[in-house]
Amino acid sequence: RKSLNHELSKLFNEMWDMDVNRLTPGKDYTIDLQGKAGAAQQGDSAVQDSAVRHLFHNVNEERLKSIKTFATFISLLDNYETSTGVAEVVTPEEIVENNCFLDAILATEVMKLAHEYLLKKNLAKPNLADFKYQLYDIWFQLYARKQGDRPDSCGFEHVFVGETRRGKQILGLHNWVQFYLQEKRNQIDYKGYVARKNKTRPDKDDQVLSIQFSWKGSVKPIGSTFIGVSPEFEFALYTVIFLLAEESVTRETVKIEEYELQMVVCRHGHHIGTAYPVLLSTSSE
Repeated sequence: RKSLNHELSKLFNEMWDMDVNRLTPGKDYTIDLQGKAGAAQQGDSAVQDSAVRHLFHNVNEERLKSIKTFATFISLLDNYETSTGVAEVVTPEEIVENNCFLDAILATEVMKLAHEYLLKKNLAKPNLADFKYQLYDIWFQLYARKQGDRPDSCGFEHVFVGETRRGKQILGLHNWVQFYLQEKRNQIDYKGYVARKNKTRPDKDDQVLSIQFSWKGSVKPIGSTFIGVSPEFEFALYTVIFLLAEESVTRETVKIEEYELQMVVCRHGHHIGTAYPVLLSTSSE
C-alpha cells in the first residue's frame, strides 16, 4: 500500500472545504444503506439482493437544478450511447453543452484552486480558455476503448455516465447523480453495501461508499463512489492526479476529511480512461 500523499491530501481537503455546492447528507438527500451485498463476480446476471429499496431515499432535486454545475452536468448524461463498440456521434448541441458545463465548473473556487495548483507545477495553461481546452481534450475527446473499434468512448462517459461491454460488463459509472437518476428510472438496482474487511457497516452520513448494483442486465460486484459531492470536486481531483502522473495507472493514497482513499486514475493516451476512489478506511470507526 502506497504511503499517504500529504501534499495531495492537503490540496483535496482545501477543495472539500470550499466545495460550497456539495449536498449535505440528511438535509439535501438521504440514503438507505439496507443490507450487506453478497459475493459476486463481474458479469454475473443474478446475485443476492440485500436491498429491496433504492439507495437514494430522497434527493432535493430543486437544489440540484438550481446549482449551475449540477444542472449543466445533468444535461450531459443523456448524450452517450453506453454500449462500447458503438460509435459515439457528437452533435453541435452536445459540444455546446460540454462547453457550458466546463464554463460552469471553471467559475468555481474548487476548479480555480486546481488550476492554481497545476500552474505551480507547470502542468496547466495559465489562460483559462487554454486550460478549458486542455480539460475538454482530457475528458471529452472521443477514443476507441478497444483497438480497431470506432471512437466509442471518452473519459467523461466512462467515469460519470457508465458504459457496458457486450451486455455483460459494467464499466465505470462512479457518479452519484447518475446513479440516483438511473435508480429513479428503475434502470439501476442497488444490491447492498460492500463493507471493508473486518470493518463495521457504513453509515448514512458517509460521503464515500462501496456498493454493489446491477445496470442494463449486468452486475457491478463492487463500485466506489463519492456521495453528495459536486461534479467540480470530482473533476478537480481526477484532473490533478491525471496531469501529475505519466504512468498508465496511477494510485494515490490520500486522506480527505475522515476518509482514507486510494484515488485511481487510468489513462488512455492523452485522455482519462477511468478514475474513481477506493475507500480504505474512515477514522470515525
